[in-house]
Amino acid sequence: MVNTEETRANPAAEALRPPLRRRLDAREREQQIVDGAIDFFARRGLDAQMRELAAELGIAHTLLYHYFPTKRLLIERVYEQAIAGRWDERWEQLLDDAAAPVADKLHAFYREYLAAILTPEWLRILVHSGLSDGLIPTRYFALVREKLFPRLLREVRRAAGSRSRARITAREEALLMGFHGGLVYHLGIWPLVYQQQFSGEGDPALIDVFIRDRIDGLLLQAPLLVPARALRKA
Repeated sequence: MVNTEETRANPAAEALRPPLRRRLDAREREQQIVDGAIDFFARRGLDAQMRELAAELGIAHTLLYHYFPTKRLLIERVYEQAIAGRWDERWEQLLDDAAAPVADKLHAFYREYLAAILTPEWLRILVHSGLSDGLIPTRYFALVREKLFPRLLREVRRAAGSRSRARITAREEALLMGFHGGLVYHLGIWPLVYQQQFSGEGDPALIDVFIRDRIDGLLLQAPLLVPARALRKA
């Protein structure tokens, strides 16, 4: 405590004085900007201005441009942290476990995956970018097509009795997109973007049932779409 006549007379005065703000180093400042940008773009959309972001962060816009000379560079960092950064490589090992039953490992994956991504900032940034420049959805679906869909296709074919490694057909792709997108829409976009309630919302046990139901539907439909020549002979 500073020893002044005022504080000697009123010790509570010094306790009420706001603490001095610690100066952030470059790495901390950059992270502060990215964290703030995630919240800002989720609320305001990707077309919001960098000057407005700087004002919300309480920094000069020149400092913001020092760290991110272009808005695109900042949006790409937002994507890496808020979207791609939530992908866990452990999920690839889970899906690649040949000994695990297909339905069980798909359920284990989607239970964790949906819990990781279905947050207001993840969904709103994805949707806002789709309505703006499309950068983030393009990057996200490239990740999905690289890391997830080939594994889903393999497991769906396996469940249908197929060893085929042929390129995905249009019908198979539609099946996977409908399955994956249906879960994201029902459990995420409906309540967190449209702000609409659904029966069972907030009930983890019932959410697990919804995921299981979707997986069961996927695996029941799969044999109808796998090319006949790829099915194992009885």
